[in-house]
This record gives sequence, structure tokens and C-alpha cells, in this order.
Amino acid sequence: MLRVGLTGGIGAGKSTVADRLAEHGAVVIDADRIAREVAEPGTDGLAELVAEFGRDILTPEGALDRTALAARAFADDAARARLNAVLHPRIGARTAELMDTAPVDAIVVHDVPLLVEGGLAPSYHLVVVVDADEDVRVRRLAETRGMGGDDARARIAAQASTAERRAAADVWLDNGGDRDAVLRAVDELWIDRLVPFEQNIRLRTPRAPAPPEVVPADPTWPEQAARVCARLRLITQERAVRVDHVGSTAVPGLPAKDVLDLQLVVPSLRDADTLRETLADAGFPEAEGEWFDHATDGTGHREKRLHLGADPARPVNLHVRPAEGPAWRLAVLFRDWLRAVPGEAAAYAEVKRRLAADHADDPNVLAYAEAKQPWITAAFGRAEAWAAETGWTPDRSDRE
Repeated sequence: MLRVGLTGGIGAGKSTVADRLAEHGAVVIDADRIAREVAEPGTDGLAELVAEFGRDILTPEGALDRTALAARAFADDAARARLNAVLHPRIGARTAELMDTAPVDAIVVHDVPLLVEGGLAPSYHLVVVVDADEDVRVRRLAETRGMGGDDARARIAAQASTAERRAAADVWLDNGGDRDAVLRAVDELWIDRLVPFEQNIRLRTPRAPAPPEVVPADPTWPEQAARVCARLRLITQERAVRVDHVGSTAVPGLPAKDVLDLQLVVPSLRDADTLRETLADAGFPEAEGEWFDHATDGTGHREKRLHLGADPARPVNLHVRPAEGPAWRLAVLFRDWLRAVPGEAAAYAEVKRRLAADHADDPNVLAYAEAKQPWITAAFGRAEAWAAETGWTPDRSDRE
């Protein structure tokens, strides 16, 4: 199934988006609703909360008084930890239960107010953030909850910042204006991205081939790559030696095909094969055929695996390379060398533009890639010389 994380700050109108997605057929799992369910009268969750914080957290009718609970549970870090120890396992279990009962072809939308604050973004195939200007949110909170302006602004300030949400967002929906406008945006998102994305994952369908098209550099490419890399690190865990953003989109200012080239380094190709289904479930089905990297001297090949992103709106090439071979290091070196030597980056850009024009009528990029290879093979020698002169070594942080 396709897992979509939906979030937004208080007063942003996230429920408008959730309701529209539900109308389209999404299975919406509301984290706030689950948090209330696990502490309803008669549940063991409520009983444990009372045991931890006392009967003063109950209303006269025996229900949870959330204001009273907040006064006790958020008094200090230790109390907050006790609250989380009671609620989080129950919320997680109920969420997993609902996800497990969803159809295999479902688009599951997990509505989580504190998704960004909780660092949950890598858990989803896609993260959708709903936003509105602060003044709009303050006005809405006054109208719908009777909240005073100072209180509303304090609540907004206590949540993730706009910059933090943008860093997590694969899709940004502005819900600050006309309601019909955001509904149209949701409709387009459903039809153009979510439905084909789910189908590609379920059917293990790589994206369709296309001719090479070199476009001006997009300054958001590194941010987009960082989100995908975080997902890869989460699903591969200790089986990954490193995850890198490589290729032209990793070089600021360099024109490139609008395709993120990422590499996943694993101990061996045997390990790469054990990850085949894990990567496909995460939205990276394996490309058919045999795939290789060219040796630095232009002779021979280094075997690898290639997976392609299933998201129709964010093309990804995922090169899975063995740590026991030299190809992963060359990919990082080539990237860092182009970043450090502007003249070489400019020369490479000209080669790419010329060859893309020559192969504009091709059905795919294979001939274009082969035509680039002589320049790249020669460039590897210059990059190695630069590495020797500068003392370059691969960045071990794998956080590019």
C-alpha cells in the first residue's frame, strides 16, 4: 500500500485535506482520534493514566479531563515520559492494526499533527504538509475554538517552524485562501501522483523511459534528495554502509536531467539482492536487465543493481553498489570534484547539453549515457589527481 503522512500546524486546515482525500477513497487514520480512543472510559489506557497521575485527571463522569492531564503530564520531562510510556505503545499498536486491515491497494493517509516534531517523515512514501499564513491560522482558531490571539500564537510558536515543515514536505498545500483552490490541488494530487504511485509500488512498475532532457539546476534538488535518503536509511538500517546523493543534481548550479541519482552502498551484491523486495515496497522497484559501472581505465565493468523510484512526480535512480568495489567511491569523488572545480563543472555541463540535444529523439537515455562515458572516464583521472593533491577522502557522514 501507499503510506502518506499528512500534517500541518494548528489552524492550517489539515482536516479539509484529509476529508477530501477520504472522499477520493483514501483510508484516513487520524492520530488524534486514536489518542482519544486509547484513553476512553473503560480502557486499560485510562486506568494506567489514573494510576500514574491520580484520579484528579478524571471528570465527574469518569472521562479523561485532558486539561487536568496536561497540567500534570507536561509539568516536567519525567512526567511527559511517563505519559508517553502509557499512550505511545497503545497508539502505535492501534495504528498498526488499522494499517494491517487496509486493502493491499489502499492509499493510507496517516493524519499526524506532530509528524515533523516527532521525526516521523521518513516512515512514509510521501509527506503532505498543509499550511496557511499565521494571521489566517489565528483567525481560524478564534472562530472555531474561541482561542485568544496570544494563546493561538503561542500554540503556533510551540510547534514546528515553517522551515522545518518545508524540509519534510514532498507536497506543500497552501490552504490560506479560497477553499475550492486547495480542494482542486488535492484532486490533482490524488489523480496525478497518489493513484499512479500506489499502482507502481503494487505492480513493481519502474517509471517509463524517456529521452534525455537537461534542465537548469534546481536549488531544491539537495533537499529533495535528503528526504529520499532519510527513507532509505530507515528501511535499510544496518544493512547500508552508506547512502549518498551523487550525480549532477548533487552539484549546485549544474544543469542536469531532473532525476535524483542516489547510491546505496551495501557490503556485497548478495546483500543488494536480499534488499530487492524491501526497496520495492518502499517505492524503488528494481530495473530489469543487468547494470554496470565502467572501470576507470575504460575497460571492464563493475556490476551493480539499479532501482527506479515509483513516485511519478519525483524520478529517482538508485544505484546499489557493493562496498567491496571501487565504484561507490568514484561516485562520491566525481561529485565532490565537480563541486570544488567550477571549470570542470562548466565543461561537463556543455558536454551534457550537446549530447542531450544529439539524443533528443531517443526513446531512452542509454545512448546518451554511453556517449558521455569517454568524457567521464577521462575526468576520473583528473579527479583522482585532484584527490591526491588535496588529500580528499570520502565523507563518512553519508548525510549529503
